[in-house]
Amino acid sequence: MMMASPLASLPQEWQIWIRDNLARSCERGSMAHVMVRDGKFDARLAQAAIEEARRTSRMPAARPQRQPMPEVDTSSNTIQLGEQAVEVLFSLKAPRIVLLGNVLSHEECDLLIRYGEQRLERSPVVADKDGSNEVTAYRTSRGAMLQRGETELVARIEARLAALVHWPVENGEGMQLLRYEKGNEYRPHFDWFDPALPGPRKHLERGGQRVGTIVTYLSDVEQGGGTSFPNLGLQVQPKKGCSVFFANTDPYGTPDQKTLHAGEPVEKGVKFIATKWLREREYR
Repeated sequence: MMMASPLASLPQEWQIWIRDNLARSCERGSMAHVMVRDGKFDARLAQAAIEEARRTSRMPAARPQRQPMPEVDTSSNTIQLGEQAVEVLFSLKAPRIVLLGNVLSHEECDLLIRYGEQRLERSPVVADKDGSNEVTAYRTSRGAMLQRGETELVARIEARLAALVHWPVENGEGMQLLRYEKGNEYRPHFDWFDPALPGPRKHLERGGQRVGTIVTYLSDVEQGGGTSFPNLGLQVQPKKGCSVFFANTDPYGTPDQKTLHAGEPVEKGVKFIATKWLREREYR
């Protein structure tokens, strides 16, 4: 029976991390130290995996393989999901961004707000150093994390979103309900996790990369509050019941720098959204 190579025995995110750091000419002893400290790997395994990656990196690179991705079928202008007729309003191929109308009814938007509004707390971000949640000045909304399928309403919405992007429900994180008041914003950021950083790397262990995002607008906003993509010169204005879907990686699983996006400051009114992050495999 053939034994797995040291490198192949590691989680994919650590294999990527090793190759990326070797490409940056990082010192191998320091890399092994990080793997033992943060990944809890045996020191001999870490050293062997690094050496294998160094040796094989001199060989011709294997042709990258396309990976399954969440995707919206935009071949028609309307997508029928049960009784809900979802409208395709805008579509961009690279990066993949699709704006959709009538994803939720106004009643569903109102019910979701009422259900989660009492649980709102200041929205955190993932710390690069250790993966903990921390509050920062560049994200000033308030939010509540909903467990996957915790009510009939939540389960119904999640099933519809899963059908919309042809992605398993179990490969999604729970929805995050967010409230933005006047002046609240989320400055430009990526939704994908950087495997080179120890904090985000911990989150990769629970379902892999965030391969897609669905932002659903639960309220209209009088002024401001758009979702902008600075690298594309694109801004999506919030409209109740609409969703914007975007892929966070390319078809080969590489994080896409063009998906930098921001929640622009609300200038007048209140913005409610529900964010759904899609993982490459089952999220636990």
